[in-house]
Amino acid sequence: MSAPFELVIFDCDGVLVDSERLSVEIDREVLATLGWKLTPEEIVHRFVGRSTDHFRAEIEEHLGCALPDDWESPFQPLYVEAFERELDAVDGVESALDAISVPTCVASSGPHEKIRRSLGLTGLLSRFDGRIFSADDVFEGKPAPDLFLHAAARMGVAPSRCAVVEDSRFGVQAARAAGMRSYGYAGGLTPAEWLAGEDTEVFSDMAELPALLGMAAAG
Repeated sequence: MSAPFELVIFDCDGVLVDSERLSVEIDREVLATLGWKLTPEEIVHRFVGRSTDHFRAEIEEHLGCALPDDWESPFQPLYVEAFERELDAVDGVESALDAISVPTCVASSGPHEKIRRSLGLTGLLSRFDGRIFSADDVFEGKPAPDLFLHAAARMGVAPSRCAVVEDSRFGVQAARAAGMRSYGYAGGLTPAEWLAGEDTEVFSDMAELPALLGMAAAG
């Protein structure tokens, strides 16, 4: 029996690497420093799954002024140090990748440098090297379909033959808009009900993913 999909597209943060908890806490500190106090849940609702350009635009709208080009410079060491100290692969994702029998790639809202650094720190980079796509590559990031459609085109696979593994509501919205079936990972910060919807299977354990994709039995 042939596999039901020809390509599995993975988000990075929160799906491959367990970074969202680290990032949200630092985002909270950064936003408070800039004068915008949000709870972690509010940050997840507003920003998880969105691009850095969106993050900046929302801050500027809230503050009512433009940020300087180098506004991130004082904050970048906070993210880098936390990731180098604490970042791990999502529990079970390596075994899941081993069981997936079709090509895979990464399509993340983060910039290329951040994606590669995160994958490198967790030992996952070699699994995706040369098949990494960023919101920086397209006109509009998630929840628009551009990034997933770009990844599918570069990989030479029709959107209807792609599965997307996401952990954010913006990501599953982008997959739906791209005409792809999505698998919403609810083992992180995003509530399962935010992921549920049309053409989306919600799960909370990466060990379940190959079976959900129709490629292997759950362990």
